[in-house]
Amino acid sequence: MRISVIGCGYLGAVHAAAMAKLGHDVVGVDVDPVKLAALRRGEAPFFEPGLPELLLEAGATGRLTFTDDISAVRGAKLHFIAVGTPQRQGANSADLRFVDAAFDQLIPHLSAGDVVAGKSTVPVGTAARLAEKMAASGSDAALAWNPEFLREGFAVKDSLTPDRLVFGLPPEPAAASLAQAALREAYATALDDATPLVVTDYATAELVKVSANAFLATKISFINAMSEIAEATGADVTQLADAIGFDGRIGRRFLGAGVGFGGGCLPKDIRAFMARAEELGRGESVAFLKEVDAINMRRRHKVVEHVVDLLDHEPYGKTVAVLGLAFKPHSDDVRDSPALDVAVRLKGLGANVRATDPEAIENARALHPQLDYHASFEETVTGADVVVLVTEWDQYRYLDPEAVAPLVAARNVVDGRNSYDPARWRAAGWTYRGLGRP
Repeated sequence: MRISVIGCGYLGAVHAAAMAKLGHDVVGVDVDPVKLAALRRGEAPFFEPGLPELLLEAGATGRLTFTDDISAVRGAKLHFIAVGTPQRQGANSADLRFVDAAFDQLIPHLSAGDVVAGKSTVPVGTAARLAEKMAASGSDAALAWNPEFLREGFAVKDSLTPDRLVFGLPPEPAAASLAQAALREAYATALDDATPLVVTDYATAELVKVSANAFLATKISFINAMSEIAEATGADVTQLADAIGFDGRIGRRFLGAGVGFGGGCLPKDIRAFMARAEELGRGESVAFLKEVDAINMRRRHKVVEHVVDLLDHEPYGKTVAVLGLAFKPHSDDVRDSPALDVAVRLKGLGANVRATDPEAIENARALHPQLDYHASFEETVTGADVVVLVTEWDQYRYLDPEAVAPLVAARNVVDGRNSYDPARWRAAGWTYRGLGRP
């Protein structure tokens, strides 16, 4: 099957390479010459485990090409829209300029019988509006909505072996049949492996992704709210999470109290969801998400409070070693990163902040050059008055407190991810602070 992918950022690059791996003939289209040059060389423009190998393998077959020429999509029968939908400047709502621009550029090159499949995360109602735009242009192509469920760090696996597929189809039977047939062909390998499939309408397909993100964000903020109560009462939030996690209705995953969530999806998606609900006159239905967002932001402040407390409320001139900059391990993404936010806040208080991360240093430096970055963990912690864990990379999670002790100026540690064994660190002479732990 000949496929085009419009937008070759995080979502589009992975999706294009995966489709080629599955045997399709894929052309990826983007406007960024630097990104395109890297992709053509088989290099990922961002850190994603397994993607460089996938790009090289797919490129070697001749089934994967990248271009800035939108006319190259001609001849493809299925066109995926995979551009970004960032938060609008100065507002909670999603910025759909890139989605609209992609459709405007694509429409003149569509042929009768083509299918356009949106993968971008958009406010509910967007697909119906875009379908009207396509129809008004005289295009005979059909529009479907096929949301993505990629996890950064596991995106290659999630693309090749998805845990579910959702097809949001148009209301017209003929167009729905055309769109479903094209998507079934694209995902034939996954469907043959009995991947669950939900065939639905536009609105439901659009709501699936934002609802999933809203639920995960709520679960994370719930345990962080319990962490606040635990801190006020002397309870241990990690044992609390273990106990309630045994309930099959609740589950233990995403009940890790800590510095909170970040990245390019959850924060902006729940804010866009709130904004869209307000537009629909149903703002009260998701009003709880405002508190979910507020709890999440408070956790960053709490980490900073712990650091300042360990420095006897005199952070100016003190050295703080920050372990982690990406919003999560196995990623170089620093968008809305709690780790980077904590580092910047401490710098603003006058601390000498040394920061490190296995993959995200350059992305962090581009946003905040005022921090003191070190590639080496040892250089980062040497002479530190406080060590702060904020991104739980394995090389930071499994530190030996006895081995780290000779490097630092003072044995103070703030565990922003509740990853360490407090008893072990205290036995090694460290003053330990976790979140929601006695």
